[in-house]
Amino acid sequence: MSLSNTSQLLLRNIELLNASTPLLINFPADSMINEYLSHYPQTKITCYNTNFEHYEYLQQKLQQLQPDNDKPNCYFSALYTTKIKHDLVIIHFPKSKAELQFTLAMLSEHLTTDARILIVGENKGGVKSAPKLTTNFMTQCNKVDSARHCNLFFGCFNNQTKPFNLEDWYHYYPLEIDAITMKIAALPGVFSQGGLDKGTALLLPNLPKNIRGKVLDFGCGAGVIACFIGKKYSDIQLSLIDINALALQSAKKTLEINNLSGNVFASNSLSKVNEKYQHVVSNPPFHQGLKTHYAATESFLHEIKRFISSKGDITIVANSFLKYRPIMEDSIGRTNILLNNKGFTIYQCQLK
Repeated sequence: MSLSNTSQLLLRNIELLNASTPLLINFPADSMINEYLSHYPQTKITCYNTNFEHYEYLQQKLQQLQPDNDKPNCYFSALYTTKIKHDLVIIHFPKSKAELQFTLAMLSEHLTTDARILIVGENKGGVKSAPKLTTNFMTQCNKVDSARHCNLFFGCFNNQTKPFNLEDWYHYYPLEIDAITMKIAALPGVFSQGGLDKGTALLLPNLPKNIRGKVLDFGCGAGVIACFIGKKYSDIQLSLIDINALALQSAKKTLEINNLSGNVFASNSLSKVNEKYQHVVSNPPFHQGLKTHYAATESFLHEIKRFISSKGDITIVANSFLKYRPIMEDSIGRTNILLNNKGFTIYQCQLK
């Protein structure tokens, strides 16, 4: 796989990557790790990713490296924990500025006193704000290079280590829809962290009237849809999937504080789904990183039929400009438009 623009920028500054125990955060699915190790074969790399698709790709590629005992460690989780003290951290600038601060706060107790920090990202993603965002964590944050519409910043850890408490980073907000009251928990970077989005607000009052049995919330985010269904209906079993570790952690918290239970797990589209559901409900994502990206949702719609029980149904809400109805008609069956309002459309398809 070719190198991303950010990886190419890092390799232009390969001398800055010389370290004993570097930590690579949210590296994209490219060949950067191999290039890194070709320059510094003795370094002990650790990879941490909150994107399950990229994590699986890196894990697969790392398994191919030789020798076995020198393979980099690779982690997927909302909370990074380790006994290793890292002397270099390379962070791909996240789509949420608050997520960058969350990440630095989480890492502070896992860094050496002289740890160096590199932050790389695309200009349109807000990477130029890195110096301002990192003042509480770094003694300096200076731009060292720019190319291919990306910037690279360099600085040092300020050693102001404070115990990290995940609870401090949840944003809580109340919801009431159709007389159903809920409390939502969302970590930085999770969809609709600040409040209920318009699409989901339109979807929830227009779900099937009688929901029972197994229910799948695809692209669950903070778990709003599953929580609403769990509070409104009793005879159900909830499953929630997402590609993002912070979303999954938020969904678990949302279920917990609403006294609900469910199977919450990571999946790249439907890669880890292995059972059938009576109801599939989703406000499917159509953004990945900074670019509009439809592939995950289109793959989901093409494949979901085999995971829907006989006489089961699927209900989704999407921006009206996204032409999902033809895909659903072709891959699942006759698809009805339940509502078209405020730039959003609700589609529903029931298997015969």
